[in-house]
Amino acid sequence: MTDLLFRGGPAFTRATRSAGHSTPSFAEAALVRDGRIAAVGDENEVRRQARPGHETVDLGGRLLTPGFVDAHIHPVQAGLERAKCDISDVYGLPAYLEKIAAYADAHPDHKWIDGGGWDMSAFPGGLPHRTQIDFVDRPVYLIQRDHHAAWVNTRALEIAGITAETPDPADGRIERDADGTPSGVLHEGAMDLVGLLTPRPTESDIDAALMDAQSHLFSLGVTGWQDAIVGSYAGSDDQYPAYISAAASGRLKARVVGALWWDRTRGAEQIEEMAERRATSTGRFHARSVKIMQDGIPENFTAAVIEPYCNCGPDQRGLSYVDPELLRGYVAELDRRGFQVHFHAIGERAVREALNALERTDPANRHHIAHVQIIEPSDIPRFARQEVTANLQPLWATHHMQMDELCIPFLGEERSGWQYPFADLVNTGARLCAGSDWPVSSADPIQAMHVAVNRTEPGGSVHADYPTAQTPFLPRQSLDLATVMAAYTAGSARINHDDEAGVIAEGMRADLVVLDRDPYALDPEDIWTTRVAMTFVDGEAVYERPA
Repeated sequence: MTDLLFRGGPAFTRATRSAGHSTPSFAEAALVRDGRIAAVGDENEVRRQARPGHETVDLGGRLLTPGFVDAHIHPVQAGLERAKCDISDVYGLPAYLEKIAAYADAHPDHKWIDGGGWDMSAFPGGLPHRTQIDFVDRPVYLIQRDHHAAWVNTRALEIAGITAETPDPADGRIERDADGTPSGVLHEGAMDLVGLLTPRPTESDIDAALMDAQSHLFSLGVTGWQDAIVGSYAGSDDQYPAYISAAASGRLKARVVGALWWDRTRGAEQIEEMAERRATSTGRFHARSVKIMQDGIPENFTAAVIEPYCNCGPDQRGLSYVDPELLRGYVAELDRRGFQVHFHAIGERAVREALNALERTDPANRHHIAHVQIIEPSDIPRFARQEVTANLQPLWATHHMQMDELCIPFLGEERSGWQYPFADLVNTGARLCAGSDWPVSSADPIQAMHVAVNRTEPGGSVHADYPTAQTPFLPRQSLDLATVMAAYTAGSARINHDDEAGVIAEGMRADLVVLDRDPYALDPEDIWTTRVAMTFVDGEAVYERPA
C-alpha cells in the first residue's frame, strides 16, 4: 500500500487529564503505512519518512482525529427501522400520521405496518393513543425512539388478545384508559405481547440492515462500536448470525464487540451458552461482553429510584429487572469467566445495584455502566474506586420536553440535580467512554460532544426550539472538548479491549477521521456545525463526503 501523509492541519493525538480537565495534544502531521501510524509529529520530520510516491491528504486547517468508537449502540435495529415505517426524521403527531399513511399506501402487501422512531415529547404526558392510528386498515406496531415502549392500534391489540383483563407482565406495563381498556402504549416487557407477532425479518433483511448501518456510521466517523444488545429483545431478532457472517466474509470493516443479551427470565444457566458464542466470534466481531438491563426509564416510572417518584404514590420506585441479590452472583460468575459486564442503569437505585454487583470484580474485564442518568452523590466516587467505567450518552443532558415535563416534576428538585454528573465523575477520577444509543438518539458523535460541552441542544435538533433548549442544563457538569473527544476515542476503544486504536501514535492502527473544520478553533456554541469529511479504517478510505 502507498504511504498516506496527512498534513496542513492539526492532528488531535490524545488528551492528558489533570485536575478534572483534559489538555489536548496536537501534531502537525501523521504518516500511515500498511494500515498503521508510521510517524506522527513535526511535519518536516514526518514528511522525510514518507516513501517515494506517497499520497497526501491536505487537511487545509481541518482537524484529524482518531476514529470515533460508539460504546453503546444498536445499529442492526436502527438499520431495520430505516427500512420500515421510519418516522424518526419528523416530529409531531401530524407529521407522524402523514408518514404512517404514506408508508401504508406504498406497501399495500404488508400485513403489518411496523417500524418506529416516535418521540414521547410529541404527545401530552408522553403517551400517544391507539385511536390515532386506527385509520390504518392493518395492525400497527411502532417502537418508541428510546425502545422502551411501543405504540399500537386497536387491531394489533385484538390480534394479540390484549384486553382490560390482561395482566401486566412482571417486567412491563400496559398503559390503560380510565376504564382499564388498553390505550395503545406498551411499556418495556409488555412490548413483546405484540412485538413478537410482527413479521420476522429474513436473514438478508438483517444483513442489509447491518451493512446500511455500517455505511451510515462511517459517514459520521464511527469506525468501531459495541452493539449493546446482541440477542432477541422487545420483538427484535437475534443479530449474532448476521455479525458472524459479515465478519467471516470481510464485509464487516468496523471492529465490533457484541454485548450478549442477559435474558432476565433465566438465570446463570445461560452463561455457558454465552461462552459458546464468545468462542465462535470471528474476524472483526467479538462477543466478549454481556448486557444486563437493570431498569427502565424515568419517563414511564420504570427507572429504579431509591425514594418514590413524586406525585406517583408511596410505592412507585421503578423496577429492578434482576433481583439485586441474584445479580451479585451472576456478575461474579461472568467476571470469573472473563466476560465484561455492560450495564444499563438509569435510576440511582439501579446504578447502586450495578456498582454493588461489580464490587471486587477484576478491573481487567473493563466493566462499564451505561446511561448513568441519576447517581446518588455518595456513589459517584465508587466508579474510580472500583475501576468501573461510566458510559455516557451526552445528547440527553439538555433541557427538552421529556426532561422538563416528564422527568424533573417526578424526580423532585434534589434528585433532578443529580442527573448526568459528568464533571463530578471526572473530578473523582472515573474513566469515561461514550456512545449514542442510536436509534434512540442521533449516532453523530459531534452532536453529543456539543452537548457535553454546552449542556444545550445542538442546532438542527428537533428540540432546538423548545423554550429552554438553549438554557444550559446543570452547567456545572459540563466537560471540556478534549475530555469528551477522548471518551469517544481512547475511552471507548479501551472499553472494547481495543488497545491499538483511540489515539494517533506510532504503531497504532490507522482508524482516522478528517473533520471539515477544527472544532477546537470554534466558539463552543458552534461545535455542532462540524461535519465529517473523510473516514479511514486501517488506512483505507471508507467514506468521503460528497463535494
